[in-house]
Amino acid sequence: MGVEFGFRLVRPRGGSQRRRVFRKPTLAPVLSIFTETFGLGRAAATAAVSLIVLTLAAAAFLFMRSAPPRTLVITSGPPGSVFERNALRYSNILARDHVRVEIVPSHGAEENLARLRIEGSRYDVGFVPGGLDASAFPVGKQRPLNSLGSVMYEPLWVFCRTSSPAVLLSDFAGQRIAIGAPGTGTLPLAKALLATNGIVAGGRTTLLQMDGDTGVTNLLAGNVDVVFLMSDSVTTNTLRRILRDPGFRMLDFPQSAAYSRKFPFLTRLEIPRGGLDFGKDLPPRDIHLLGSTVELVAGEDLHPALSDLLLEAAREVHGNASLLQQKGEFPAPLEHDFKISPAATRYYKTGKSWLYRNLPFTVAGIVQGVIALIVPMAIVLIPGLKLIPAILRWRVKLILYRWYRSLQAVERGLLVEASPEARRELMEKLDHIETTVKGITVPASFADQFYGLRGHISYVREKFRDA
Repeated sequence: MGVEFGFRLVRPRGGSQRRRVFRKPTLAPVLSIFTETFGLGRAAATAAVSLIVLTLAAAAFLFMRSAPPRTLVITSGPPGSVFERNALRYSNILARDHVRVEIVPSHGAEENLARLRIEGSRYDVGFVPGGLDASAFPVGKQRPLNSLGSVMYEPLWVFCRTSSPAVLLSDFAGQRIAIGAPGTGTLPLAKALLATNGIVAGGRTTLLQMDGDTGVTNLLAGNVDVVFLMSDSVTTNTLRRILRDPGFRMLDFPQSAAYSRKFPFLTRLEIPRGGLDFGKDLPPRDIHLLGSTVELVAGEDLHPALSDLLLEAAREVHGNASLLQQKGEFPAPLEHDFKISPAATRYYKTGKSWLYRNLPFTVAGIVQGVIALIVPMAIVLIPGLKLIPAILRWRVKLILYRWYRSLQAVERGLLVEASPEARRELMEKLDHIETTVKGITVPASFADQFYGLRGHISYVREKFRDA
């Protein structure tokens, strides 16, 4: 089976130079296989060839689609933030399997969500804490998002001067408060918590929208009284700086249980005594905090193989014990704002798929593509090609049986006494049968039945002559 190509040599007039003229490719040799071998008409043969071509094209499409992409785009967070540092660690881990990770900084978690929600977005995955709403960003048509699971806690840090007598958030009424910058997860959370305590913009309290680093700088300079910080809006060095400065203290949340019930996306967290510095006994007592659970959110079309790699990286990056979590606590299939993806659900139950667990990532991708190529062919072509001979046998047998019935009718007429006129009519029917059968075209595989019918016609003719 194939398309015939060829060329002929033409000697031009007035010279001996030859030039090659290629004939256009034709499907005639392919169609002849079906018309001559299977006895199909040209229309039926064209339909069979079209089925094969469409199946091969669909299989090739599935082959290309099933191959995992070799690049991944992560929307992270501000430069120097925990989100960006985690994205860099993910990049190094995925590079082992030759997957290139492009890290695109953002203003924070809220912008991460806004980027991911845009239909046709180039961003594959991002860090998104629970309870966010990207309505502040023009997103147009939204694409479906799934969660790969929760990967860490993101605490809310509230710092004020050590001399401040504040115990509750409501005690900050009338002060200057830095509540985070637009695009960060800090801003909407700080607004929600302060509003619960009757503190809103436009009142006697000054709410200043600025990022974490700027907020800490203004706090140290005496330009603000309170600063709200989250890991998506402040660098690690800035956070360490304010934690170690004795002139400022971290606000304890004695009402953390009540807050977590009012805001289901919030989690009660605790820094144990001495957790920051055992030698200096910092903090000198347990401190209660509020925090969000950060999810690894991806587009619904994320390839399952990349989902596995990301969760393997998350297990390596977030699986150890830290100040706020136990060892092995993350990643975890904790469902909050987004449904856990089917690929992630399968990973949490059984681990990586068999191919990617037993073969290198590149080889597994090729094997998966080959399987995607073979399966459609096996499902469509094999039954289809088996059906063609069955239909063909049925069709040829119907033709042959039809003339056998006519031949039997002629033979039965010879067994009765008939007038010369009736015998002449029987002979004419026999001649018509023989002439018609000679014009029938059948596949070579039915030659024995075809020539058997012709032999039986000759047998009846001899019997007619002897009668």
